[in-house]
Amino acid sequence: MMLRSLFYVPGDRPERMRKALGLPADALILDLEDSVTPQAKPAARDQVVDFLREPRDKTIFIRVNAIDSAFFEHDIDAVIEAQPSGIVIPKFEQPDSILPLLERLDDTIKIVAQTAETAASLPWPGLFKTMSSRVCALTWGAEDLSSNLGATRSREADDRFSAPLELARSLTLFSARAAGVEAIETIYPDFRNSEGLAIFAARARRDGFGGMLALHPAQIPIINAAFTPSDMEIEQAQRIVEAFAASDGVGAINIDGKMYDLAHLSLANKILGRGD
Repeated sequence: MMLRSLFYVPGDRPERMRKALGLPADALILDLEDSVTPQAKPAARDQVVDFLREPRDKTIFIRVNAIDSAFFEHDIDAVIEAQPSGIVIPKFEQPDSILPLLERLDDTIKIVAQTAETAASLPWPGLFKTMSSRVCALTWGAEDLSSNLGATRSREADDRFSAPLELARSLTLFSARAAGVEAIETIYPDFRNSEGLAIFAARARRDGFGGMLALHPAQIPIINAAFTPSDMEIEQAQRIVEAFAASDGVGAINIDGKMYDLAHLSLANKILGRGD
């Protein structure tokens, strides 16, 4: 499942859901949480189920409400009926908190765990190392966390996150890698700033994130481009793989005067897999 771009669609806007099917996002997230007011949640739940009964050729997740909310059980009943590609669980605190949920869901339904939205939901790599194999990715919520902390600003003048949020971002990345799942970068809220988004997304990929959340259609092509290996990267990865294949099992090789070890080989194989 390729998850370069995951596009949020409010769960109470069926016309936007249908329109989103034609967008180049790798996945849609039909949102029953933050983008839907409490009084609109029951109707939104029904609209999401109705939409997912229609034919579709798209990876679709449903973001349910938090596990400790009054809406969670109703959301899960809807998920079981709708059979989406997966669900997004917000304010995810403990890997074992979803064990009762896994017994109710079809084995094909994957989970994206949304961590670091509150101080209580900061992930820790050692804890997340034993997470269920049903979880396919971790992401985080900078805007929610900033609000929860009472921060007056979340970013520095150069558009990087403030120190507390940068810590949360790093812990999400470390925890995802410890669990062997994909790390998904949070949203970039200034959807009119294409240049800023391109820089932000490029940094995310450089740091190790495999994809990013999107909140506006115009962001999707920029995000996809940032998380797609370039022709030059693919060519170099191919050279590394071929050199190791011809090396009789050595742990390091020399290509054009630069040494490459097994960590480089692993990254090269990952790049080639995404470049297909």
